Amino acid sequence: MFTALFDSYNWEEVKVSILGKTANDVERALARSKRSLEDFKALISPAAAPYLEEMARQSQELTRQRFGRTIQMYVPLYLSNACQNICTYCAFSLDNKIPRKTLDAAGILAEAAVIRQMGYEHVLLVTGEANLTVGVDYLQRALRLLKPHFSQLSMEVQPLDQSDYEVLIPEGLHAVLVYQETYHRDNYRKHHPKGKKSNFNYRLETPDRLGKANVHRIGLGTLIGLEDWRTDCFFTALHLRYLEKTYWQTRFSVSFPRLRPIELEGQPSPLTFDTHMSDRELVQLICAWRLFSSELEISLSTREEQRFRDHVIGLGVTSISAGSRTSPGGYTAPAQELGQFEISDERSPAEIAEMIRKRGYEPVWKDWDRSFLTQT
Repeated sequence: MFTALFDSYNWEEVKVSILGKTANDVERALARSKRSLEDFKALISPAAAPYLEEMARQSQELTRQRFGRTIQMYVPLYLSNACQNICTYCAFSLDNKIPRKTLDAAGILAEAAVIRQMGYEHVLLVTGEANLTVGVDYLQRALRLLKPHFSQLSMEVQPLDQSDYEVLIPEGLHAVLVYQETYHRDNYRKHHPKGKKSNFNYRLETPDRLGKANVHRIGLGTLIGLEDWRTDCFFTALHLRYLEKTYWQTRFSVSFPRLRPIELEGQPSPLTFDTHMSDRELVQLICAWRLFSSELEISLSTREEQRFRDHVIGLGVTSISAGSRTSPGGYTAPAQELGQFEISDERSPAEIAEMIRKRGYEPVWKDWDRSFLTQT
């Protein structure tokens, strides 16, 4: 399990090491064709900031070599906002007095019909973490309903046991995204004081259970804003490298969502976190991820603003969402009070696709890799 490797590292020592990287370290990392974890530290360090143009050039070149001029389109389908956890940064938190809604079969199919009309073949199923309301049986029924309508079904729900994933794979489950939120044990406990999610190790070991269950793709990430982003991203890279060696037949993706405003009992969250990441630093992180792993899929959601998303197309990102709604039933009957967070880029999928084309890339609505798998 990854836990043993993780426990051999010290958060503060890693942070000091990153901040201590020099221009020479960055130049050595840029000169290599294969980068180590120490190189990744250098590329995300403050010392790399003056080298952003060269990082972007190499990142763009590597991305085109591996993924061509394509950007995959995906969209989240929120099935439920019921949740048994208390999380300080999430509108679905158990202690937040918002209306709760879980889609039934008719509601799921109604949402699917709207999403299909948008052109999507790839849908990400999202729920709060509520085992009794949206447990394995519910997820199994949802996948079974949606499988005939989409070429790829991904899932971002509560961590499950290996045997649960093995039950869901035949129903069409292709990928699972499970973000650690933060790898800082103490801050993790502070932000997740109640519910099953408060079990740090169980969440940390979820990718191991996914790998053992032979889920095709595993998505990793942290929530930018809970802790020092550089240190959190190093531990994500450590996790990725471990998984790549241990479950070498599995594909991997990474995401780095920045905190967004949420509704708390009808009032906007102050979000008084002091770990701000600038747009320039996010570009640096995107490029660092690509230089660290040429095979890694990198996604960017509608959390980010329109102008930023337009300008990072081609720098390393391989998938992008559009037209997203973050509440259950949000495509057929939008309800802001049911949403998980506010989105920034409100353009339609057609508008995003046109933007991608204008930048010399092709929007891809279907995961062709999945199609090839079913033919072999």
